[in-house]
Amino acid sequence: MFWHDWRATSYKGKLSDWPEWLACFCKQNSVTDLVYYADRVPYHSAAVEVGNSLGLICTAYEFGYLRPDWITVERDGLSAHSRFPVDPKAIREAAKGLPKIDRRRLYPFSFEAEAVAEVTYNMSNVIFSAFYRKFVRDKLYFPLVDYLSNLPRLALARSRQKVAAHLVDDVISVGCPYFVFPLQLQSDYQLRYNSPFEHIADAAEEVIRSFAKSAPVSARLVFKIHPLDNGMEPWRKILRTVAKRYGVKKRVYVIDGGNLDHLLRHSAGALTINSTTGLHSLRVGCPTKVLGIALYDIDGLTCQNSIDDFWRDGSKPDQSLLDDLERLLAASIQVKGCFYTDAGRRAGAYQMARRLADRKVNLPGALCDVAPRLDKARKLGIATTFDEQIASRGSTERWTHAWRG
Repeated sequence: MFWHDWRATSYKGKLSDWPEWLACFCKQNSVTDLVYYADRVPYHSAAVEVGNSLGLICTAYEFGYLRPDWITVERDGLSAHSRFPVDPKAIREAAKGLPKIDRRRLYPFSFEAEAVAEVTYNMSNVIFSAFYRKFVRDKLYFPLVDYLSNLPRLALARSRQKVAAHLVDDVISVGCPYFVFPLQLQSDYQLRYNSPFEHIADAAEEVIRSFAKSAPVSARLVFKIHPLDNGMEPWRKILRTVAKRYGVKKRVYVIDGGNLDHLLRHSAGALTINSTTGLHSLRVGCPTKVLGIALYDIDGLTCQNSIDDFWRDGSKPDQSLLDDLERLLAASIQVKGCFYTDAGRRAGAYQMARRLADRKVNLPGALCDVAPRLDKARKLGIATTFDEQIASRGSTERWTHAWRG
């Protein structure tokens, strides 16, 4: 729909044959660069490996770390495959002399614009699937079911937000220390292929188990459901069941809505698998623990100790290091733009093209060895290659059905 003109070549073969076909295509067409949206999609994981074997420059782009007006542009991938430095000293050195970040909102968009784009993109893969019979739509939920499941949540959104706002105020006003775990979307690729958990419920159980064993008795644990959650995962039931199992049901809260920043500003700490909400918690000075692989999971910013130690010894982030990290992000792997307005797309496309043409993706200062993050990913049991991803396909779906049961 979006690329089908005389410049486009459609691949209609099997996923297993895709690497060989792509390698031949690149050689025949003297390809120099591979550019792809959405890191770790199986087709893209294979493409990066093909590109690297042929000596091509591979570039991934995604929603920006410095949202809402930014797009991420990185060499070879994000999270476990990111080349952004992990050494605080290297970050500080690379950030010297870099300008302040332009945080003005230049490309505002409505929820409707985002929803229409999302539905059009995913439903086109369903409607035109007859023309691409061998295409593997590696989605956790069937798109039509996914979107229809949102209707009840949209209908009750106003009342849900009102209840959530009261709950947030109650949690804060009680005066007991509390920790926040903002849930990600179960369908999120960064969760499914850049974390050690097959299901968010696995991460939640690990956190609740540790909370019951090591957190102060007066502490509370607050799970906040993602604002775009489709409601297909029964989070309240799942989390209450796990909390009851570990004897902390009365100390575990589930909030569906409300202002996350307000909740974080008053919290004793925050936990995340690998969401960009971790950056929000760092900005408000909240001690933060990352359970998976995240670009900002760096000594001096996030807790590098175990979860058991985090409840009592979580230290606040170094705000000067965070400022250096964000300025380096803006200068090296972020461009101004957005996907949902014409002006935002034009601005983002132009800046991406300039970076690609000038060979400045990840520069200055953020084109480092990927080995440290890949080593950590392997220790956590995360699939880092195309073959490992294919071998693990389907496990998340099985866990989803098991938790529903």
